[in-house]
Amino acid sequence: MTSTAAGRQEPYTTPHFETSALITVDVQRDFLSEAPYGVPGTTEILPALRRTVSAFRAAGRPVVHVVRLYEEGGGNADLVRRRLLESGVRIAAPGTSGSEPADGVVPAGAPRLDPELLLSGRPQQLGPYDYAVFKPRWGAFHRTCLEELLSELRVDTLVFAGCNLPNCPRASIIQASERDFRVALVRDAVSRVTDSALSELSGIGVEILDTADLEVVLAQPTARPG
Repeated sequence: MTSTAAGRQEPYTTPHFETSALITVDVQRDFLSEAPYGVPGTTEILPALRRTVSAFRAAGRPVVHVVRLYEEGGGNADLVRRRLLESGVRIAAPGTSGSEPADGVVPAGAPRLDPELLLSGRPQQLGPYDYAVFKPRWGAFHRTCLEELLSELRVDTLVFAGCNLPNCPRASIIQASERDFRVALVRDAVSRVTDSALSELSGIGVEILDTADLEVVLAQPTARPG
């Protein structure tokens, strides 16, 4: 845990866990380490991520799963990926098994992702505390309903985890900071972490913590809704 969490309180950036939400980013089967176009290290962070989502649910706090759904031909994809998708490769294609969240990340009994609903820009509720939101680009706020959903949930602090730090989590963290959210990152529940990236994120006020730290904080009565 960073020095802020260890005792020094920063009035504008210290997370408010009692009004927090967990944001998981691109934790989908097609992005797991063993998938043909997966991201190395992503399967390996699943145990910590499962603990993280469980801790948020136990505290009665929201969990938002931000996902990709690449339409056939890649017309809704980032420019850097369009040539690959135009070649016929299918990654996180709407309605496919590969687009679904990794095992154990969403609640037991959760419905499959609803591509029509998500691609229309609306959130999908997956459980009492869980929601899915589709994003068309790196950042979770770009042309999405995320900010509106968080406002409805009365959230002012975002805790990030998922796949993979240099790309979508980092872009989403910057966007969250620009919107004056308090921000934290669970370093053992995000893939492709480096010390330099963590140092840079700390420099913009991001709280860096481990799953074990988070479990302790969320178990405290002050972290639960009143």
